[in-house]
Amino acid sequence: SFHSVLKKELIYCTKFRTKEQAKQAIFEYIELFYNRKRIHSSLGYLSPAQFSAQFFDRTAS
Repeated sequence: SFHSVLKKELIYCTKFRTKEQAKQAIFEYIELFYNRKRIHSSLGYLSPAQFSAQFFDRTAS
């Protein structure tokens, strides 16, 4: 699940000094990595951004 991946790939391997630093790191992980670059088997091994772009390209045609 998403939360187990987030914990394994970010939370457990990072030491945050403040709550704000943790919030910023989680935001960046989700917006800059998880949604744009990380591939997902349920999306045909595409990132969510790639899958979305491919979907809209198909529906626009």
